[in-house]
Amino acid sequence: MVTISIVFFSILLLIVLLILVSNIKIVPQATEFVVERLGAYYATWETGLHFKTPFLDRVTKKVSLKEQVVDFAPQPVITKDNVTMQIDTVVFYQVTDAKLYTYGVENPMSAIENLTATTLRNIIGEMELDSTLTSRDIINSKITATLDQATDKWGIKVNRVELKNILPPREIQDAMEKQMKAERERRESILRAEGEKHSQILVAEGEKESAILRAQAERESAVLRADGVKEQKIREAEGEAQAIELVQNAYAQALRTLTQANPSNQVIALKCLEALGQLGDGKATKIIIPSEIQSLAGLATTLRETLK
Repeated sequence: MVTISIVFFSILLLIVLLILVSNIKIVPQATEFVVERLGAYYATWETGLHFKTPFLDRVTKKVSLKEQVVDFAPQPVITKDNVTMQIDTVVFYQVTDAKLYTYGVENPMSAIENLTATTLRNIIGEMELDSTLTSRDIINSKITATLDQATDKWGIKVNRVELKNILPPREIQDAMEKQMKAERERRESILRAEGEKHSQILVAEGEKESAILRAQAERESAVLRADGVKEQKIREAEGEAQAIELVQNAYAQALRTLTQANPSNQVIALKCLEALGQLGDGKATKIIIPSEIQSLAGLATTLRETLK
């Protein structure tokens, strides 16, 4: 009997221990547990070790506090100028209050998706197609502000909303592609024209610089040639002057030597006859002989006879 009691007590103790251990809860980082007691909200457990009262408490929801991203399917939206487009959005949100997130709305993601689609239709409906395609930042800011205000009561903070794709009808896409192609061709033509203009300017500047350099070279060459001719003439003149000076010096020296030698009339007559001989050897057709020399001719004959 005692043995049965011990076994029963052991089994009971083991069951109690298992129940107690199973009710020990550890809440991880960036997570909160919403706990109910007897069906009513009891507490929100934050990160750490917690004990749940057996049979009374129940973890209703485990809520992540990390920023989360949800990508919604494309929504048909009509612009102010009656163009239907397909726009899909990406919402970045974060749970700030686990209790409101649990009890504020039945399906938070479905509520955010519907609210995003409704807000997007209202904003796009007031804009034309061109404005829609070029005003993504404005649309994102408006949707973010609207969603953030509406989801506060759900314990959700919408950090930002991004328009992922904006797809207009196919015919409009074709027209836009043609317009973009024409714009690219126009820019290419402008760039090509600017490049040719720039090239022509460079060529003209190069030709101008080349002409200037050629003119400068020709001028310097002319100056050098003139300087060369001038130098040559100066040297020739100096040479002629030196030659004349040498001849005159030689002639003067001859006269001085002749004077110092005190020549006789016969010698002078003989020199005169040599000079006349040299004149006769020249190309002159007429020779005028001074009377003094004519008188010396007889003297020369006399000298010749005497020498003989």
